[in-house]
Amino acid sequence: MQSVAVISFSKDRSRILLIKRRDIPVWVLPGGGIEKGELPEKAALREFKEETGCEGVIIRKIAEYTPLNRLSKYTFFFECAPKRLFIENFTGPETLQARLFALDHLPKLPPPYTDWINDAIKSINAPLFKPITTVTYKKFFTLLCRHPILVSRFLLTKIGIHYNRG
Repeated sequence: MQSVAVISFSKDRSRILLIKRRDIPVWVLPGGGIEKGELPEKAALREFKEETGCEGVIIRKIAEYTPLNRLSKYTFFFECAPKRLFIENFTGPETLQARLFALDHLPKLPPPYTDWINDAIKSINAPLFKPITTVTYKKFFTLLCRHPILVSRFLLTKIGIHYNRG
């Protein structure tokens, strides 16, 4: 299966929109799986709307990331602009909260989001094609030891069991 991730900057490019997942309460970029027969661009716009409550427009494809192990998926990464102002603190079926964060005051993010945000900040005229190097079994084990409940919830989502917080 393939997936998409989306970054959306404020007009002055000093802040980005992140969502706190409902199933695993961590801050991440909007995104998710590509449905059968769906184009990556359409999946990115669908996921952006589902997770932020905002219709969006694709600005550019930033990258395509190749997994090095079974912990990640082939991911298309896009920059998207909202068609209207963000709804701060938006909630939805998959989103506990959506919020703009200053690039110099981001919350702790799971891998590989920090690397992807850095790739988006770079002014590159053509999409990057890179392996996902920050999602490793060693890092996964370290996270499991430090955050066993969050990692257990992550594993449950991988096998199709979702935990939704009230």
